[in-house]
Amino acid sequence: MLSGKKIVIGVTGSIAAYKSATLIRLLVKSGADVKVIMTDAAKDFIPALTLATLSKNEVLHALTDNNQWNNHVELGRWADLMLIAPLSCNTLAKMAEGRCDNLLMAVYLSATCQVAIAPAMDEDMWHHQSTKNNLDKVLSYGNLLIPVNHGELASGLIGEGRMAEPEEILAWLQAYFKVAQSMQGKKVLITAGPTYEAIDPVRFIGNHSTGKMGIALADACRMRGAEVQLIYGPGNQPLPKGIKVKRVVSAADMYEACLSVFPETDIAIMCAAVADYTIANASAIKIKKTEDEMRLELIKTKDILKTLGGLKKAGQLLVGFALETNDEEANAFKKLESKNADYIVLNSLRDTASGFGHDSNKITIFDRAGNKYHFDLKSKKEAAADIINILLNYSHA
Repeated sequence: MLSGKKIVIGVTGSIAAYKSATLIRLLVKSGADVKVIMTDAAKDFIPALTLATLSKNEVLHALTDNNQWNNHVELGRWADLMLIAPLSCNTLAKMAEGRCDNLLMAVYLSATCQVAIAPAMDEDMWHHQSTKNNLDKVLSYGNLLIPVNHGELASGLIGEGRMAEPEEILAWLQAYFKVAQSMQGKKVLITAGPTYEAIDPVRFIGNHSTGKMGIALADACRMRGAEVQLIYGPGNQPLPKGIKVKRVVSAADMYEACLSVFPETDIAIMCAAVADYTIANASAIKIKKTEDEMRLELIKTKDILKTLGGLKKAGQLLVGFALETNDEEANAFKKLESKNADYIVLNSLRDTASGFGHDSNKITIFDRAGNKYHFDLKSKKEAAADIINILLNYSHA
């Protein structure tokens, strides 16, 4: 599973650095190509020569070395995964703040690959509120956590904060790459966010969608090896690295963008909250407030999901979303049939902390065979993983 994988290991100042030697040896034995970056503090705990010998590559620790520049951008693009193990409390804080004062942080900040962390610190330090805040922030950037263990610590205490054992980290990496390859070679189209329908150059009709769910889906597909095209309406959410993004404004813009990409798409997930109606005759200049009333003539927008359902070829998978306020299941099944979709993902505005603007979602997935998959409220990142797992079990037979 790890044969040919390119892994950058970051080693920071922690007594757990001794475990890095065993981890690197296990990775090399598994066929991985390993390059090691050490911080200056890490060299106080384990010799660079040891890690260089085990990795079969020179260990790097400085941006410049003997009048030679160590290309941090190249390293961050070379790797399939960057793993910081052990991750000290100090380096965790630097990651949270975006500080760039050594080679490891320069590579981290310029990495285009997935980054995973295996923290190591004393229990009181691990449970300190500032550490929790830093960890939450670092994970919010899309980094992955290898959980700490409970056990004997360098201080002599027994508690949480012990870095995972090398064998546990190896198993985690094997599971990660198994998932990371599950959509290899697939081309995925995802829409996200609202559309704005212009009334005049200043005003528009829109909705409360932020695009968080669609962006989470795009990131989930990217992490599984898919080539992702995200078509994103007017929103300001941070976007994951490693995906193609086309920004659009109106429903007509999104319609044209989807049609241009769909023929070469394996999986299309229509998550955007596209306006059902647009202004019949938008004004080219700002409308002045001269009358007590202003009447707008609205006309239907083109139905993107239904259009793609009509164009769908054998082997293509089409997924729609339904946001409902009443008769949720009946409306979801009706949409599934009328749009010729393969799946409909339903969420309800009646569910607390679900839908527009929230970081969590509560979904139910329906398929054409009449199956229903219900999931409890969870983060949109977790909901995205649930959706992708269902789609990967799809059979076109």
